[in-house]
Amino acid sequence: MPRFSRFCILVAALGASTSCLAASVNENAATAAVQFPADLVESGRRHFATDCGFCHGRDATGGSKGADLTRSELVARDVGGNLIGEAVRRGRADKGMPAFASLGKDELDALTAFIHSQKQLVDSANGGRRSVEPEDLADGSVEAGLRYFQANCQRCHSATGDMAGIGSRLKGLPLLRRMLGPEFQRRSPAKLTVTFPDGRRLVGDLEYRDEFTVAMRDDQGVYRSWPTRAVTYSVDDPLQAHVDQLSRYTDKDMHDVLAYLQSLR
Repeated sequence: MPRFSRFCILVAALGASTSCLAASVNENAATAAVQFPADLVESGRRHFATDCGFCHGRDATGGSKGADLTRSELVARDVGGNLIGEAVRRGRADKGMPAFASLGKDELDALTAFIHSQKQLVDSANGGRRSVEPEDLADGSVEAGLRYFQANCQRCHSATGDMAGIGSRLKGLPLLRRMLGPEFQRRSPAKLTVTFPDGRRLVGDLEYRDEFTVAMRDDQGVYRSWPTRAVTYSVDDPLQAHVDQLSRYTDKDMHDVLAYLQSLR
């Protein structure tokens, strides 16, 4: 049985939409699609990251709250922004999407171009997705996993405490998600502190963070976001250790720790 690579495991475990089994581009499909000017798509990418990425993911393939727009029926039926523009301007209250009534035609055109370009990338991929079965991940060493757990995880977790019996409750991909995806274990939101150039500080629940944007929900429940270049910020997140661990895991480490956790029955 072929071993799933580190990249494929992280993609599957963290819920990303790109298929590891369908990475090449179907040139015939790509050339048949409507082509948008590169500068318009790039403008849309920037607007999307600022206004939409915190819900729908920066690549429009879905986030923690918003749908995968590349597989949206509304996007599939859209012609020249007639449906996308209306949805963005009016919002979709039934789905928890706010209205962006202040966006102008140029911004909406750019967003439409970016969303359709992302859809084309997904639609032009060869092959299809397949599920990740428990057997696909079951080739690690329990003994090596125990050693890794003792060295890296035991400060916060215990095989006889919070991890007791986890192998009976979860297996395969759901267990891998619990192991790698910090959000699956979150009990309270991370706290974001933003300091402005004039020295003012604002503290709230972290809603979104990437290299370009940080956002919070303040104590009044208002969503606020800033370009990272315009403010100084810090995040107090009890699950940061899990985030940091992702960059240190090797392919073998992940399989071994998963095998060990699966043995805790």
